[in-house]
Amino acid sequence: MARCIRWAVVAMAAILASGAQAQTGKVTVVTSFSKDVTDPIKKAFEKAVPGTTLEVQNRNTNAGVKFLEETKANNQIDLFWASAPDAFEVLKTKGLLQKYQPKATGIPEKIGSYPINDPQGTYFGFAASGYGIMWNERYAKANKLPDPKEWSDLAKPVYYDHVLMAAPSRSGTTHLTIETILQGEGWDKGWRAIKDMSGNFRQITERSFGVPEAVNSGQVGVGIVIDFFAFSSQASGFPVKFVYPTVTTIVPANVAIVANAPNKAGAEAFVDFLLSPTGQEVLLEPSIRRLPVNPSVYAKAPADYPNPFTNPSLGARVKFDVDLSEKRTNVVDALYDQLITFQLDNLKAATKALHEAETALAKKDNPQARTLVKEARDLIAAMPITEAQAASPEIAGVFTGAKEKGARQAELEQQWASFAKTRYQEAQAKAEQALKLAR
Repeated sequence: MARCIRWAVVAMAAILASGAQAQTGKVTVVTSFSKDVTDPIKKAFEKAVPGTTLEVQNRNTNAGVKFLEETKANNQIDLFWASAPDAFEVLKTKGLLQKYQPKATGIPEKIGSYPINDPQGTYFGFAASGYGIMWNERYAKANKLPDPKEWSDLAKPVYYDHVLMAAPSRSGTTHLTIETILQGEGWDKGWRAIKDMSGNFRQITERSFGVPEAVNSGQVGVGIVIDFFAFSSQASGFPVKFVYPTVTTIVPANVAIVANAPNKAGAEAFVDFLLSPTGQEVLLEPSIRRLPVNPSVYAKAPADYPNPFTNPSLGARVKFDVDLSEKRTNVVDALYDQLITFQLDNLKAATKALHEAETALAKKDNPQARTLVKEARDLIAAMPITEAQAASPEIAGVFTGAKEKGARQAELEQQWASFAKTRYQEAQAKAEQALKLAR
């Protein structure tokens, strides 16, 4: 205990010293996190480093990356703070982050099989998160929904029009959920699973925050979320539950100092604070409920708090490859939008027709109808490009945001949208034909 106290005193003294070097007193951070997360940390940081003010600029992950790229010639941002590790890889590759050696001790190199910090020292994990399913118990009871356990459960007819998710192109955490399924199941099987459950979605939102809000209020029954949304809702008294499916991953949420940060000393002080025992303990607050990366902090957590350091089953199925994810991030997001987000009505119509046909077949079997249903499901699952193509320079190289690539990107997106629309309509027709045969 005495040793821990000495470490805390030394660590905070170092933080205070770093903060004292900050001449402007203002540390500016671009983050995708909501005020529920940033406000308690801002308050604790400003208390730990007197005279320093944390200015928070909220942007979704993709918009934050783009903003740093566009303003690099006259950078006014000190820190980038978000969940998606592949976003930090993009910024690192573009030379938009600067190296630092945090003062924290007691943080292991990995969480499960995943490195907590960038080996090159440009970004640092401060909390861990996993992806899963959140549901409202009252809504579920009223609508006779069973408790989901796996992603495949959300493809069942009983969940039709009861599920909500944010678009991966608009939410870094949702993108990681989709990428996790693709890596855990494989490209073709993964997209089949994603389309199967997406056909049951009521809608696809623009911001990840909207999903837990809708589940909390009972506007919708089930949401696909990052874990801390559910944990903070539970701590606030909402009647919600959460489960990690078998195919999930536990990855660090990160913080990084931006290259040419105007207040480098203040930025360093913030990183050191986040990784200190005091900063890690803030993550346990009810409005945040993140998983600390310092194992010792869990001693102060509630008894039922998930602990990835003592529960090796969390995220064990997926060995997340951040390099692969980074190579195809924009392609995966574009595919989801063109095949699902913008084709949701067509996908839902085909899915509903399949549910009706399969329900009828369960009562009265018909081999020809079974064949039609299989053909319909294969049409929905079909992909316009292979896994190799998704990461290839010919396709991935087009989705860089460069103006000169814009025409080719638009051409590919139009092809994918047409591909999906045609196949969903054909799938719906086959399912309706199967229903007629089964009656």
